[in-house]
Amino acid sequence: MAIVGVSLVLFLLGLLGWIVINANRLGENIRENVEVQIYVRSNLSAKDSAALVQFVAAQPYVKSYEYITKEMARKQFVGTGNDDFNSVLEQNPLPASVDFHVRSEYANADSLNKIKADFAQNISVDEVKYNKKLVTQADDWIRKASVILLIITLAISVAVIFLIDNTIRLAMFSNRFLIKTMQMVGATRWFIARPMDRRAIINGAISGVIAIAAIVGIIFAAETWLPEIKALRDNALLSAMFAIMILLGICISFISTHRSVVKYLKMKLDDLY
Repeated sequence: MAIVGVSLVLFLLGLLGWIVINANRLGENIRENVEVQIYVRSNLSAKDSAALVQFVAAQPYVKSYEYITKEMARKQFVGTGNDDFNSVLEQNPLPASVDFHVRSEYANADSLNKIKADFAQNISVDEVKYNKKLVTQADDWIRKASVILLIITLAISVAVIFLIDNTIRLAMFSNRFLIKTMQMVGATRWFIARPMDRRAIINGAISGVIAIAAIVGIIFAAETWLPEIKALRDNALLSAMFAIMILLGICISFISTHRSVVKYLKMKLDDLY
């Protein structure tokens, strides 16, 4: 029963951890959807355009980039449902551009304003644009979600420690007479506590494995039902979370068991009833 109880509690904690990991990955994806457009001057030579593209590609905040020629810009313009202006105008009025997505850590208003100011000073650049509204909304959403998840995580973590501790102590309550009897026949504290501590470590590890298996099943079921969330999976963070779950189960089970053994060893026989 102790194993089942601890497994259920660790399962709830792991489920919350998986939600937090997915929320973090979703926030990164939202940030990395921010696109910066650098419009190239119309009279710029091919050599200077290539140099500008290389300069953009070398920047640490660039995740991916694409050079949009004037003809590609025209096709994109027409592809969005607009009329082709070739029948009216002799020249293509749309400028070439270097479009790039920033890394998530740079997708904030301060960093993007600095990036825009730096490129605005480049003589090869005519104009720099990005979606300020998207950046502001993403910052607000991620900030609020982070605060809410942090509060929930802290509350659940405290509850998990408390519930596991109580579960182990209740399980040890049934062994109180056995512990006292061993002490009365001359067994040392270490001799009494050692097998119970060893069993607590094994039970904690088993509980962690059971909880992990249940969470893995939930993850695969959720990804089968909603394939889009598979892109949010972070195997490194999930592995770290699973390791923490096992360690948490072992540590709390061991500490709670050892405390209970010491407690009953110190109690008088009449107090055990």
